[in-house]
Amino acid sequence: MGGVEDDEPPSKRVKASSLVLGILSNNSSSSRFVNPLGSLMARPLPSQGKEDMLGPNGVIKRVEFVRIITEALYSLGYERSGAVLEEESGIHLHSSLAKLFRKQVLDGNWDESVVTLHKVGLINDNTLKSAIFLIMEQKFFELLENDKVMDAVKTLRSKIAPLGINKKRVHELSFYIVSPSQNLLLGFSKLGVDISNSRLKLLEELQKLLPPSIMIPERRLENLVEQAVTVQREACYFHNSLDNSLSLYTDHQCGKDQIPSCAKQVLQAHSDEVWFLQFSNNGKYLASSSNDKTAIIWEVHEDGEVFLKHKLIGHQKSVLMVAWSPDDHQLLTCGMEEVVRRWDVQSGECLHVYEKGGLGLISCGWFPDGKQFFSGGSDKSFCLWDLDGKELDCWKGQRVTKTSEMAVTKDGRLIISMSKESAILLLDREAKLEKLIEEEQTITSFSLSEDDSYLLVNLLNQEIHLWSIKDDPKLVTKYKGHKRSRFLIRSCFGGFKQSFIASGSEDSQVYIWHRASGNLIQTLAGHSGAVNCVSWNPANPHMLASASDDNTIRIWGLNKDHTKRKDAHSNGFVAVHRCNGNS
Repeated sequence: MGGVEDDEPPSKRVKASSLVLGILSNNSSSSRFVNPLGSLMARPLPSQGKEDMLGPNGVIKRVEFVRIITEALYSLGYERSGAVLEEESGIHLHSSLAKLFRKQVLDGNWDESVVTLHKVGLINDNTLKSAIFLIMEQKFFELLENDKVMDAVKTLRSKIAPLGINKKRVHELSFYIVSPSQNLLLGFSKLGVDISNSRLKLLEELQKLLPPSIMIPERRLENLVEQAVTVQREACYFHNSLDNSLSLYTDHQCGKDQIPSCAKQVLQAHSDEVWFLQFSNNGKYLASSSNDKTAIIWEVHEDGEVFLKHKLIGHQKSVLMVAWSPDDHQLLTCGMEEVVRRWDVQSGECLHVYEKGGLGLISCGWFPDGKQFFSGGSDKSFCLWDLDGKELDCWKGQRVTKTSEMAVTKDGRLIISMSKESAILLLDREAKLEKLIEEEQTITSFSLSEDDSYLLVNLLNQEIHLWSIKDDPKLVTKYKGHKRSRFLIRSCFGGFKQSFIASGSEDSQVYIWHRASGNLIQTLAGHSGAVNCVSWNPANPHMLASASDDNTIRIWGLNKDHTKRKDAHSNGFVAVHRCNGNS
């Protein structure tokens, strides 16, 4: 840092820091400034009063800045450093009144702390009552802990109840008096505190109520720095890596090398068009389905290389789609207006075949418990099954189209399905409420985000719409550029915190957009036929897969590793390293 050589071992650097503290404390009366890091480091500004402003734009108050640095030193355990900073700057972390209040709370002098609290000022009546409530509640529990039941009753009646707030909590405290041994720990857990350090936790709660000018919020400097880093990360179009890659030394900005744009492998085990593919929830497997009447389970090794694990044979018609069980131990495959099959992922064995007399099934998906699944039928119905093949429920009517799309949120509460050609039905099973997402164009497919808060909707007019479904459905962003005229094209969320949108396209390319802005940032060329489906590995933001009418699957990775691999046609793939740079 600062151009200073830093080749000494850590132990020497620690000793140097101790020496600095010694110099500062032993020579505090000296007017000469001693800077052990040399002239390359900035010297402290001369004091010009408490209202000095700092920073390039002069928007940081010097007093506030020094106080939050002092608080950070204490919270990190650097007690002596914090004390030295207070002494040298003349700016104290806490006023004498705030220090007294903190001491009284930590010592358990409850009534005295309330008296001091009244003297602090700058807090309205409701805030004052809330703070007193917390203090007296702590006193109440500690009295019960020490078997002073009558004193606890007196505190509840004369100190807590007269405040006239949080009446529900007052009733709970009354119940603790009746059975303190059974409910004491519950009482503390409701406060979010632990008996062993309850007073420190109480101080943290009180800090949230008191003005920050009196008691600085815990770890305020860390929060400010984290906010700044988060803003930089969110403003970065290409950020696609774990947060531990962020540094405080420089402003954050990623390049396109963070986007998987290099074709690492071409998987060639299917003999006809590949219509669908999906990574498992843990990212260790990839499943694909094809017009060749088969589905394939691929295994993703730790080095990112993909190998054929099982070819699933049994369907008499083209396989439309696959669906992973929540634990990734089982896989559903659905034939075109045919049957649904359930497979064991490890052995490749078919565990069960589900069919409905006189009716073809065209879609399938799991319920969150992994004990039930749903299927869509060619008669525009949706059915709920248990794993033994018993049909538990069925929905049929004018609201449902022949389109195969359906999804269920992880809590099992919201069922999402096609309502009509241009509308999606959101059915809340618990609240018995229905909401609609209505588009002006025909909907061809949709997918649900990892957090169950957003829906990605593909439309006939070559647009993809992002809808928020947390409350009332709201259109958030539109994505344009890909081509679709005849085929069913699917898109997906992906990348770090699902910050990107990827889609197939009839022009044989993969399209990638920045999710928040809607800007197209990358197109991936390589396929020789329409790209029907894409899937982003949920455990590896640098791995993307695409399925095409050219009978292949392409595995896309970063343009960093150019290690050559051996051809392995017998195992269903050939290694390539074609990288894209266009956007």
